[in-house]
Amino acid sequence: MNVPSLSVSQLNEYVRRSLAGDPMLRGICLTGEISNLKRHVSGHWYFSLKDEEASIACAMFRQAAMSVRFYPENGMRVRLFGNVGLYSKTGTYQFYADAMEQDGLGELYLRFEALKNRLMSEGLFDASLKKPLPVHVRGVGIVTSKTGAVVHDIARVAWRRDPSVQLYLCPASVQGSNAADEIVAAIKLLDHYSPAEVIIVGRGGGSMEDLWPFNEEKVARAIAACRKPVVSAVGHETDFTIADFVADLRAPTPSAAAELVVERRDALSNALVTARQRMTNCLKQRFSQLEMELVRAKQSLHQLSPQQRTERLLGELVGLRSRMQSAVAGSLSVKQYALQNAAPALDYVVSARLNALEHRLSQAATRLRTAGPIETIKRGYAVVMHDGKAVRSVDELQAGDELALKMSNGTVTATVNRVKRGI
Repeated sequence: MNVPSLSVSQLNEYVRRSLAGDPMLRGICLTGEISNLKRHVSGHWYFSLKDEEASIACAMFRQAAMSVRFYPENGMRVRLFGNVGLYSKTGTYQFYADAMEQDGLGELYLRFEALKNRLMSEGLFDASLKKPLPVHVRGVGIVTSKTGAVVHDIARVAWRRDPSVQLYLCPASVQGSNAADEIVAAIKLLDHYSPAEVIIVGRGGGSMEDLWPFNEEKVARAIAACRKPVVSAVGHETDFTIADFVADLRAPTPSAAAELVVERRDALSNALVTARQRMTNCLKQRFSQLEMELVRAKQSLHQLSPQQRTERLLGELVGLRSRMQSAVAGSLSVKQYALQNAAPALDYVVSARLNALEHRLSQAATRLRTAGPIETIKRGYAVVMHDGKAVRSVDELQAGDELALKMSNGTVTATVNRVKRGI
């Protein structure tokens, strides 16, 4: 056949020039939802823009990306301004964006936010519900795809840190329409499998659509209802899913999840050595204390023994007897000396004291005689007695009573003829 022959590069270059020269494909505005967003280390952005029926690959180079005044995320609706072109090296048809504006939120992003807010209001994200990881994990359950790199990453890190740890894979689809149901079933199965002490639920990175099973309500509630601690390791460090908020711990990557769950064996060995040394030191210190207490107890027992007590009391008695004899001898000597030298003064003191007492006695006797009935009777008075008692009132007498009138020199007997009251 007589047709022109072209190389692949010539064809791609022709198509590129054709697209670049078409005025209908220059300076246009596209509206759609961001998906599969990747930010390259060079500063360029690569992503897809899609609507309900189709998608197109997009590129936004560093200079243009620096002028964007918001932080684009998967599921966000945007308006792109730029040109349609072809990347000749791969023959990829794509849209080169020079500017980007927000155009509201995509459907998936709105669903994500609605479920997130509803579960948050129910308290499923509360820190008080988070279960702590076991101190030394012996078995780890894993929920992920059996064909992906996640299992190998977790196993490589876990066995490097502790070769004795056991890994139990319960495979589940992590993408597609059946993924959420399989993830829920795997979580429930491992929750009832006793050797698995903690469960890692994860997958690699992807678009919001790829990660959507981990945003399903049924998966979130299965994680919240799990009795064992659940670690979420979904996507890359910048990816967040509902499972991350509900899980007891979020790891930025599956490898990081293995590091968080599995303790280093050498660190554990060092901790055991340190604990053993501390225990030995504590035991030695305690033994020393007990030995000192035993010595003190023996000394106290020896001092309290009957023999020691008898000997101590006998010694005290001998000492007391010796001190008493010395004190008595000294006291007698002092008193004898005092009596010999103080006799004249003592005689004077005794004589003066006796004279004073004699004078006071004489005065008391005089006052007694003066105040007594004898002196009164001598002055012409008599004491009226009836039945041996002094009569104080006429009310005590009646006609015919016999009276005794005591006078200074005798007694007169009289009979009452009449009782008259009043003076």
